[in-house]
Amino acid sequence: MNVNETDLRNIYCVGRNYRLHAAELGNEVPTSPMIFTKPTHAVIRMEDGLLKLPGSQGSIHYEAELVVAVGRPYEPGIRCDELFTAFTVGLDLTLRDVQERLKAKGQPWLAAKGFRNSAAFGKWLAFPGSTAIKEGDFAFRINDQEVQRGNANDMVFDLQLIADFVGTNYGLGVGDVLFTGTPAGVGALSDGDRLDVRWNEESLGRLTVAIAG
Repeated sequence: MNVNETDLRNIYCVGRNYRLHAAELGNEVPTSPMIFTKPTHAVIRMEDGLLKLPGSQGSIHYEAELVVAVGRPYEPGIRCDELFTAFTVGLDLTLRDVQERLKAKGQPWLAAKGFRNSAAFGKWLAFPGSTAIKEGDFAFRINDQEVQRGNANDMVFDLQLIADFVGTNYGLGVGDVLFTGTPAGVGALSDGDRLDVRWNEESLGRLTVAIAG
């Protein structure tokens, strides 16, 4: 299953969609999906290259997530099994110090979430359906050590609810993708870290971190 990142239109992300992740950052679990976006210029494919990141704005945190791709326009009543055609494991990277300052001021998160290379995608796979995807785990390794593991069963808002919420309020169409939230275990990246995103123990993509001042 191939998704051409150059044809992406909208990158929607769901914040605080795993209870333990919300708790580890001292945040309340939302009562409706918390949606933010990333620009398409943030996209990088995980193909054994370098993940070039800024080093002058504080710590850069990783957040491994299931990512789903939209294969047809959203319409009321559509099942997410019809809407999504592919999925992967990706990284939603965050300038955490910048985000905390923005949150304190009540300002948008773009500067913390939308910088270049902040949306990393592994290899795309055919979407197996909303039930079958709960039978597999996604994981993230740094330097061959697992730091995150998640399962769609643990989402606060499931894929159907996310699809309906985003489709109704903002629209969903071909070329749109959804980051669906990260489990507990987020932390900072360091220069030289070797990153590996996995689905059911199969590697979907690798990158090596290069942090520049």
